[in-house]
Amino acid sequence: MFPIIPANTLTVSYPLNDEGIFGYGTTGSLTAVTNLVSNVGVVASDTAGVGTARRAPGATEYGSDKGIFGYGLDGNPYACSMTNLVSNSGVVASDVAGVGTDRGAPAACGYGSDKGIFGFGWTGSSNVGMTNLVSNVGVVADDVAAVGTARHAPGACEYGNDKGIFAYGTTDGGVTAASNLVSNVGVVADDVAGVGTARYYITACSYGEDKGLFGYGTTDASSSLSMTNKVSNAGVVASDTTGVGTARFYLASCEYGQDKAIFGFGDTGSNVDETNLVSNTGVVASDTAGVGTDRKQLAACSFN
Repeated sequence: MFPIIPANTLTVSYPLNDEGIFGYGTTGSLTAVTNLVSNVGVVASDTAGVGTARRAPGATEYGSDKGIFGYGLDGNPYACSMTNLVSNSGVVASDVAGVGTDRGAPAACGYGSDKGIFGFGWTGSSNVGMTNLVSNVGVVADDVAAVGTARHAPGACEYGNDKGIFAYGTTDGGVTAASNLVSNVGVVADDVAGVGTARYYITACSYGEDKGLFGYGTTDASSSLSMTNKVSNAGVVASDTTGVGTARFYLASCEYGQDKAIFGFGDTGSNVDETNLVSNTGVVASDTAGVGTDRKQLAACSFN
């Protein structure tokens, strides 16, 4: 008899998103301090900053278990493009020379199960819409020409295990709720008409392993909001869900525990450090007392 040979199978390794890290921002002075998030959503006290202190960077996972902070504003309004890699134990590395257009207030998310993308932002004088892909070893590529409306301070998150979405932000014409889907090979699609309250300095994270959540923000940099908008595993953004927790903007969020998420820090009119956990069904919990330095305009991503 001939031996039975099993059919070829394809194994895809999706990121576990077991722990998280908040980093950088401003307290009134620029900082590079970070705070780790455990796999049960507990935020640790400050870790001394590594790399250039700055505000309004982006952050995303890459390589299935590592993270990267990139871009930001390291002056007023000096934009930069350096990056800092995060190991799978949450250790932040020193600056890597920047690639692509210097800018602050981009958004970033994973795609393709092990790569990342930075997109949009503000150069200090204008809104932009280019993107920069991040390889599965953390190398940032040169600018890809903009698709969709140039804007800054959108949010971005993964959905459907291997795709991403950018949404919301502020344009030359005002605040928007438009979204742009990212394919599993990092191609950004044209604008999709906005759903929910248009706002910026919003944040976004994935939950439930294959869905996403946009939350909080502001309509005019003085009105803090707390509503959220779910993203299905097909990339469809839902209408507003009534907000839970302290309304704020300039905050950050990331995944933890493989299928849950956390919102943290921000600006309510003053800097805060409280957090709000998100269940694996996308339910946001009430405020948890803050740990770490009160600050705003920070970023966050998962690792490990």
